[in-house]
Amino acid sequence: MRMNLKNWVLAVTLGIGLGGGAMQVVAAPFQEQGHDQDYSKNKTYQQGVREGQDDHAHNRDHSKKRHFKKDEDQKAYEQGYQKGRGN
Repeated sequence: MRMNLKNWVLAVTLGIGLGGGAMQVVAAPFQEQGHDQDYSKNKTYQQGVREGQDDHAHNRDHSKKRHFKKDEDQKAYEQGYQKGRGN
């Protein structure tokens, strides 16, 4: 009887462990959305690149604080600025 209980506990533990790992693999693509988008053709991204390069050339620290109505535009600008700044 004792051996059956150990086997049952081992089977449950393995099942939970494998199920949790599978859930992480399935959920991973959904958690990564929005981090590595290609904004290169976005106008606000290009504006950010230009201003980042200009600030870098003149040794300024983010001289123009831009705020956009759309979150997507704000992210594109900031990503472009960082690219232009060389970060």
